[in-house]
Amino acid sequence: MRKLVLRNGKIYVERGRFAQALYAEDGVIQAVGTEEEVLTAAGKRDGSGNGLDGAEIIDLEGRTVIPGINDSHMHLLNVGMDFATAPITGVSSVDEMVERVKEFVRQNPETAKQGIAGKGWNQDLFIGEKRMPGRYDLDRISTEVPVVLQRICGHVAAANSKAIELLGLDQKMRHVDGGTIETDENGTPTGIFTENAMELVNGLIPKYTLEDDKRMFLNAAEYAVAHGITSVQSNDVGNAFISRDDTFRMLHEIYDEGLCPLRYRHQACIQSLEEFRECVGNGEFKHGVYKDPKRLALGPLKLFKDGSLGGRTAAMRKEYQDDPGNRGVECITKEEMDEFCRLADAAGIQVVTHVIGDRAIEDVIESYEKVLHDGKNPLRHALIHCQITDREMMERIAGDDILICYQPIFLDYDMHVVTDRCGEELSSTSYAFGTAKKLGIHVSYGTDSPVEDCNPFPNLYSAVTRRDQKGWPEGGFFPEERVDIEDAVDAYTIGSAYNEFAEDFKGRLKPGYLADMAVLDTDIFTCRPEEIRTILPVMTIVDGQIVYRKTEE
Repeated sequence: MRKLVLRNGKIYVERGRFAQALYAEDGVIQAVGTEEEVLTAAGKRDGSGNGLDGAEIIDLEGRTVIPGINDSHMHLLNVGMDFATAPITGVSSVDEMVERVKEFVRQNPETAKQGIAGKGWNQDLFIGEKRMPGRYDLDRISTEVPVVLQRICGHVAAANSKAIELLGLDQKMRHVDGGTIETDENGTPTGIFTENAMELVNGLIPKYTLEDDKRMFLNAAEYAVAHGITSVQSNDVGNAFISRDDTFRMLHEIYDEGLCPLRYRHQACIQSLEEFRECVGNGEFKHGVYKDPKRLALGPLKLFKDGSLGGRTAAMRKEYQDDPGNRGVECITKEEMDEFCRLADAAGIQVVTHVIGDRAIEDVIESYEKVLHDGKNPLRHALIHCQITDREMMERIAGDDILICYQPIFLDYDMHVVTDRCGEELSSTSYAFGTAKKLGIHVSYGTDSPVEDCNPFPNLYSAVTRRDQKGWPEGGFFPEERVDIEDAVDAYTIGSAYNEFAEDFKGRLKPGYLADMAVLDTDIFTCRPEEIRTILPVMTIVDGQIVYRKTEE
């Protein structure tokens, strides 16, 4: 029997309630309260009189403990892959990006021998000319192998001339449903690919071996637990660099061998109706065996309805104010969305959908409404991102009991462009964290990592302050949509647990709940708001076992 005692701490139980101590057996919390109450309960449970025989006893030295962070939408395998690709996040110009990638190639010649990949550029953050990189920029890196560098949002990619040559696009253009291949005034490809068209260039980069994928996945998992994350709801199935079946198989192998410290729930991206029918009728949704679903679970169908605000591919009701005539990209039609929802409903499968623009959100709400049961949402269909909204739309979401998976950290960049893109009025009702709370919408938090770092504390800071990481604007971006720290932590824990039907045993530090928690280096409930973003765990516990402990520097 594994026993764990935490004492002399500030343990967050729920709003307005903290405890001093906690006792867990075999990964489940048995008692929470004062030290005396907890030790008495522990002694009664095993009959020894003290309950401490063989227990690991941790003196928290007054530190604050919160439930383990549950990222409700991310891409864990891609986090690991990003660690192994050209580091271009945060570059300040096209020239800097080119030089960074060239240096990566010099240091990793074997990795770059057949193709070069990277992700993280954002033209809006460039100093000077704020333009997207094109084929001729990337030709400065190589004209011998394909070079594919994705924008930070993952919805736009730049490719070099070799990639375009391999695809034969200079000779004959292709039409791609739900995506674009950008051309100049002469019809020549510029090297910019959006949405579904990105699959063409992504497919040119050599695939990793299954062992490479496992190593990268586990590296990302170790990074996650070092930041207080104990559960992830991750969209790795559907990754362009590894097949759907290989991803399912890899995750089964990792968890069957007990290699991963994180709890994991699939968000399986299947954008083809034919593939979804096959997966439901004779694939993973039919025959997948999950021995311990509290460790590894098969979750929802994940769909993409539109693109990103930064890339101006989010589907909007009106044209972009700073790009007249452009209303974004629709990745799947209304008719396809309806059919996905109908098939999922018949099979009892939850649907979660990437929606950023107001047109995309409205269309997906309509599709969800067609599969509600007596006006209720028993399968807990959800909207991922749900950024550009008005009050009427939020009220409709609340009335339908549709869930929202927010990424507050997106505001760090978006607050600098959303008004130019969408106008003042629509911006004031978007990223509506406070309105969602007031309307009683079930909200969870995530990072969409590696679009943003999966570190949850800058994310919590964004929700509470609505300021960027430099503290702008002083009062917060439309501050009426701020939430307090208790609401933010709850969204990231019990809110995320609700998203995966786990709210009865995960996301709280109460008896009967899983002993998953993070011990923090700063009291997140009393520190100054600007300090939240720099908080880190000193210890992360999953299933009553320490999976990360900060070492002394």
